[in-house]
Amino acid sequence: MTPSSTSRASHSPNDDIDGARGDLFDPQCPTRRLLDRIGTKWTSMAVKVLAEASPEEVRFAELQRRMAGISQKMLSVTLQGLARDGLVGRRVEATVPPRVYYRLTPLGLTLEEPLAALREWAEEHMAEVDRAHRRSREDAASSD
Repeated sequence: MTPSSTSRASHSPNDDIDGARGDLFDPQCPTRRLLDRIGTKWTSMAVKVLAEASPEEVRFAELQRRMAGISQKMLSVTLQGLARDGLVGRRVEATVPPRVYYRLTPLGLTLEEPLAALREWAEEHMAEVDRAHRRSREDAASSD
């Protein structure tokens, strides 16, 4: 039996709406759907900056300054997605030019802890991952 062919008999009627629980091979799996939405470095950085500022708001320009390397367009797309998913709140001051402020919502604040755990894992293990990657590249180059 393949992972995507597991029985759905134990799933609730809401699974059609909420997705198949625990089946990463199912496009409707909540974990897979979440990773599709927040699985970028820019999202992780935005959540970190906004969490550090919480409960205060952060202006768009300040977010861009603190997220080295992000373009204005990518930051805008990232924040729009987070706002659409209810993770970030947006406030616009009607000035010329408009001042736009962002903050994490209560739901968005709950995302900081798991992302912090992922950052901690990376800090502990990334050197090992890099060494394995380097060895793999060297092995591939020597077999050519």
